[in-house]
Amino acid sequence: MRLSTKGRYAVTAMMDLAIHAPKGPVTLADISRCQGISLSYLEQLFARLRRENLVRGVRGPGGGYQLARSAADITVAAIIAAVDEKVDATCGGEVDCGEESTCLTHDLWCGLSKRIYEFLDSISLEEFLSRPSVQEVIRSQDVTNKRSGINTVTIS
Repeated sequence: MRLSTKGRYAVTAMMDLAIHAPKGPVTLADISRCQGISLSYLEQLFARLRRENLVRGVRGPGGGYQLARSAADITVAAIIAAVDEKVDATCGGEVDCGEESTCLTHDLWCGLSKRIYEFLDSISLEEFLSRPSVQEVIRSQDVTNKRSGINTVTIS
């Protein structure tokens, strides 16, 4: 079982928006540069995130994207679901194992999938940003990005 690049990149990009929320909108080009995600891939992801009302675009000079809701109101599970991603440990989905009947261990894998979803749904962007290990990564990126001339903000 793996979470695909689509889900991981969507969460990373949303974290970047949450980090920079106090400074205003963030361009996809800045996220691309800071996080090493292809700009065209970000455009596809943000179209989906916008449809699910997780981000909103701001036009004009100084425009870009910002969170459509508070970071406390956006969970990691909501971000993953918005980009049509499922974290599924089952052999073929909730109902079908790809055989005529469900397999012997189907209930085990369904339970695992449910626990993973509950775990991701219990973590908001705000909560995740407040973790000391995440703050250390933010500080590290801040130092790297200052060398590149990119303005960043850290959350304390």
